Amino acid sequence: MTQPGTRFAPLAGQLRPAWAEVDLAAIRHNAAVLVAEVAPARLCAVVKAAGYGHGAPEVAGAALDGGAEWLAVALVEEGRELRAAGIDAPILLLSEPASDAMAEVVDLSLTPTLYTPTGLDALVSAVGDGRQDRPFSVHVKVDTGMHRVGASVDDAVALALDVAASPALHLEGFWTHFAVSDEVDDPYTDHQVARYQQALDVLAGAGVRPAIRHAANSGGAIWHPTSRFDMVRCGIALYGLSPAADGVTRHPVPRLRPAMSLKARVSYVKAVPAGERLSYGLRYRLERDSVIATVPLGYADGVTRSLSATGGEVLVGGRRRPISGTVTMDQILVDCGPGSNVAEGDEVVLLGRQGDEEITAWEWAGRTSTIGYEVVCGISGRVPRSYLGA
Repeated sequence: MTQPGTRFAPLAGQLRPAWAEVDLAAIRHNAAVLVAEVAPARLCAVVKAAGYGHGAPEVAGAALDGGAEWLAVALVEEGRELRAAGIDAPILLLSEPASDAMAEVVDLSLTPTLYTPTGLDALVSAVGDGRQDRPFSVHVKVDTGMHRVGASVDDAVALALDVAASPALHLEGFWTHFAVSDEVDDPYTDHQVARYQQALDVLAGAGVRPAIRHAANSGGAIWHPTSRFDMVRCGIALYGLSPAADGVTRHPVPRLRPAMSLKARVSYVKAVPAGERLSYGLRYRLERDSVIATVPLGYADGVTRSLSATGGEVLVGGRRRPISGTVTMDQILVDCGPGSNVAEGDEVVLLGRQGDEEITAWEWAGRTSTIGYEVVCGISGRVPRSYLGA
């Protein structure tokens, strides 16, 4: 039996037979594939949201081993966690930090993204307070059409010029983010690249050429070669998943290896006669006598409640078996069929491979009208992570 790790929830890891396996060799492999694919651009490994649910410090170390040169997170707190784990690689903050967080940004040597004059002023103040011995590196973000965060082309150029003119700061990077790069044939990504290049050209005309130009997320990096520039920021592809459901067979996705499996062991077995109905709402009716296995994972662990209504399955003994009845907070029921020899302690795979069968994050996503990203990010913190290939 693979023993669950203990970093996320020590008691649960020791007492409940349910865990997520994270294959760090797969992370290293995926990073190496991406590095080769996008060269000479550099790879920035996106490890926000606890490494998309895989564990940020562990994934970050494996990604760097695989050839990534940068890391990216969403929050100062996430950068703090990486520094506390002893990671000294460059860490990009993907959103502008709050003004009162700038002092910690400087103390931790995180690389902030800026897109407002207020953020610029707060950073200059923090850098001055810290009495840095060299200019502090900054990346400016331009909004080329996603309209989430980032300054307009004109405002981003003006902000970048202000950064470049500040003796306290160094304009290291200038970047943007794509809205539909996972939709390969949508021309909007080309439109965004053109707007981004327009901003770069204006900066160059003013004598400013940032050392790191970056635009591509996973979809851009692997499917839009003209968007790679000096660096790409890969999240979902690093974890071995396609950026889109229809991209699982498109190069180079088949070369990537999913890094997370979600597993448990059968905690209880019962024979239930035909005609009985199961779980909350009694919506699942047995048409024949069957053997029902209880599995100690539920929607509080990230097993989406709607799976039971949309044909969700698990793997037991290398075979697909249906989730039978409503997913509850802590447990699911599995219909193992008449005469099944399933026993307490048998391994159950909710995500991952068992024998010749595999259940993927995108399969879950298709059944629950979401995306593979949400599936892996949704595996909750009370599920302990077990790290393989360390």
